[in-house]
Amino acid sequence: MEVSMFMDVNEVVEILGVKKPTAYKIIRQLNDELNGKDFVTIAGRVSRQYFMERFYGLQKAN
Repeated sequence: MEVSMFMDVNEVVEILGVKKPTAYKIIRQLNDELNGKDFVTIAGRVSRQYFMERFYGLQKAN
């Protein structure tokens, strides 16, 4: 199974153990942050890399 660059609401629910409305709120918040940095986002999906950075402090290795 290939890992997508983006996470959907179901994956956020599973990882964080929250309900769907909360997961959607988190996705919107993260996408708003990315939009503020002039990144293009997809409604209902969030960048896996950005999610991991914001929740776990993980950064992509160079």
